[in-house]
Amino acid sequence: MMLIIYNIVLISVAITLLPLILIAFIVQPKFRAGFWEKIGFYNFDNKGKKSTVFHAVSVGETNAIKELVNEYRKKHPEEIIIVTTTTRTGQEIANKSFKDVVNKVTYYPYDFFFSVLSFLNKFNPEKIIIAETEIWPCFVTLAKLKGIKVYTINGRISPHSFDGYKKIKKLLSPVLNNYEKIYMQSNDDVSRMIQIGASQEKTEMMGNLKFDITQNLSADEIKKYSDELKTDVYRLFIGASTHKGEDEIVLKAFNSLKQCTEDAKLLLVPRHPQRYDEVCELLKNSGYKWGKRSNNDNFIENDIILLDTMGELSKLFSICHIAFIGGSFSSTGGHNPLEANIWSKPVISGPCTFNFKDVYRTVVEKKCAVIVNNEDEFKSELISFYKDNEKYEQYCKNAQKVFEENKGAINFVLERI
Repeated sequence: MMLIIYNIVLISVAITLLPLILIAFIVQPKFRAGFWEKIGFYNFDNKGKKSTVFHAVSVGETNAIKELVNEYRKKHPEEIIIVTTTTRTGQEIANKSFKDVVNKVTYYPYDFFFSVLSFLNKFNPEKIIIAETEIWPCFVTLAKLKGIKVYTINGRISPHSFDGYKKIKKLLSPVLNNYEKIYMQSNDDVSRMIQIGASQEKTEMMGNLKFDITQNLSADEIKKYSDELKTDVYRLFIGASTHKGEDEIVLKAFNSLKQCTEDAKLLLVPRHPQRYDEVCELLKNSGYKWGKRSNNDNFIENDIILLDTMGELSKLFSICHIAFIGGSFSSTGGHNPLEANIWSKPVISGPCTFNFKDVYRTVVEKKCAVIVNNEDEFKSELISFYKDNEKYEQYCKNAQKVFEENKGAINFVLERI
C-alpha cells in the first residue's frame, strides 16, 4: 500500500511541476540527458542471462567504483555487468572508464514503478550494488519483491542529512530493510544509518573505496626518478593538472616561494598536451631557467621543468615536497588529491573541487590537504609548508594515516557480494 501511495504522490508531483520541468529541459540540456532511458526505454539484450548492476550517481561515485568494477570483472570474466549513472557527466566518465570492461553503460531509472520495472525486466539483475547513500523506495522495494539483492556500498550520511532523515525514520525503516546489506564508510555513518531505521545486522563499516589505492613504485624506481631529475638536494613543488589560467597562478606562487627559500624547484604539469606550447611561452617570459622532461632536463640546471610526457605524473608525486592539484582555480571542479596524498605528500587546492568534494572533505578534515580561496592564500600556505617543518611533517603523517584507516574497502566488498 505504501508503494502505491508513494507512486501516486510521485506522479502527481511530476505532473504538477511539468511546466517547470519542460523549461529546465529546454534551458539546461544536462537535465534531459538520458530521459528516454530513465523512464524505461532501454536498448539491451542479455538473452535472458542474469546480470550484476553497479550504480554510481555522478563523477565522484563513478571514479570511486572504477577499481572495484575492474576487480569484479577479473573475478567474473563471463558475467554480464551493467554500470548506471544518474548524470550526464557521470555517463561520460563511465563510458571512458568502462568501455572495455562492462557490457553496458546506461542511465539509472526514475523511481516510477513503470520505469523501475522496465529496468529490472530488461537487465534481469541478480544483484545491484549502489555506491554511496542513494535511497529510492520504489526501486529497492520492487527489486526485493523480485528476489534481487540490493547492496549499498561506500555509504555516507552527513550530519545535516542525518537531521533530515531522522524526521522520516518511520517511513525510511521499511525501505532500508529491503536492502540485502548496507556498507558504510565509517563507524559514525553506521551509527547514523541504524538510528534512521536500518537493521543493525545488515549494516557494517567498510572504509572508503576512494582511498583504496596503493603506491605503485618500488624504492629503486623512486630513486631512479630522483636521480634523473636531480631532486635529492631540492624540495620539489609540483603544479599538477593545471588548466588555462592556472599556470600563471602557480608561477606567481613559485616566485613568492623562491624569495623565501632557494632550494625550491617547480615541476609544472598542464592537464592537456595541446597546451604545452602555450605554457612554454609562459615559461620563456618567467625569468627562470627552465627545461622539458622530454629533453631529460634536470633541476641542477633549471628552476622549472615542464612535464611534457604522458603517464609519469602519478609516479613523480613520490619525489615531491608538496603538490598543487589543478582544475581547482578554474570551473573544472578539481582533480584527485589522493594521487599525491598516497605518497604522504600534503596537497594545496583552489576553491573549486566539486568533482571530488567528498574526498576533499575528508583530506581537509584530516589535515593532509588545504583548500585556499584565492592567490594570496595559496602563496601563504605554500610558503608555510616550506618554512614550518613541524606543520609539514604533521600533514605528511596525516596523509599516511588516512590511507591506513580506509584501506581494504575493495576486498571487503568483493568478499561480501
